[in-house]
Amino acid sequence: MKLTAEQIQSNWEEFIGNIEKYITGDRKQSLLDFYKKYEDRIILMPASHLDKYHSAFPGGYVYHVNRVVSASLTLSTVWAEAGCDMTTFTEEELVFSAINHDLGKMGDEENESYIPQTDKWRREKLGEDYMFNKKVSFASVPDRGLFLLQSHNIQYSFNEMIAIQTHDGLYDEANTKYLKTFMPEQKPRTSLPFILHQADLMSARIEFEMEWLPKLNGGNVEPQKKSRTLGNNKNTNIKSKALGTIASPGLKNMLDSL
Repeated sequence: MKLTAEQIQSNWEEFIGNIEKYITGDRKQSLLDFYKKYEDRIILMPASHLDKYHSAFPGGYVYHVNRVVSASLTLSTVWAEAGCDMTTFTEEELVFSAINHDLGKMGDEENESYIPQTDKWRREKLGEDYMFNKKVSFASVPDRGLFLLQSHNIQYSFNEMIAIQTHDGLYDEANTKYLKTFMPEQKPRTSLPFILHQADLMSARIEFEMEWLPKLNGGNVEPQKKSRTLGNNKNTNIKSKALGTIASPGLKNMLDSL
């Protein structure tokens, strides 16, 4: 899958719009300042390094996060209708957790986690368009994300910390102590972690289906590929308008080349 320059810009505006709409208090501006500082990096980040995972293309990270925010809000309604006690967390905690659940994928303050794969064989045979940057010290995605938030004085609640920490569910063995316990007093006191995990899982799964099911079923065309490929978009005015809103010359040049 390939996003056009205008789609990447539109997704970024939606991403920032979710902060504007759902986050309150002093941390709203702190969060906006943080993402403005790293805009050039985050707006083009992939959601993963391998095309067999999900959204491993320029702009894939923001594309995925927006889907998780939307899915979280939808699923919270489903849980409420099923009888879940929705007083144990706030809508802001839900959206804050969704926006920042994968933040650790950006790397550290100086270096990005995913850089272009230089090995031609690995790109062509394994689908590794990106590789991990060896300059970045190892940390799990949730741990690094929480560290980045606190190091930029962005406050988060206990509910948000646990939700971000456990968003991969039991796919991450580190979450066993939180999610696989039989003692009532040790279980999460809110359903927020489960809603976020389901939203992330659903979004990643659907992104995988959009990319791979047509291929696995014998088709040769990726769904929505035509609308997502700049070469098939004849409305250059839309692209010019989107690029005109970008302040960074370097970022504008990169998007212009897509």
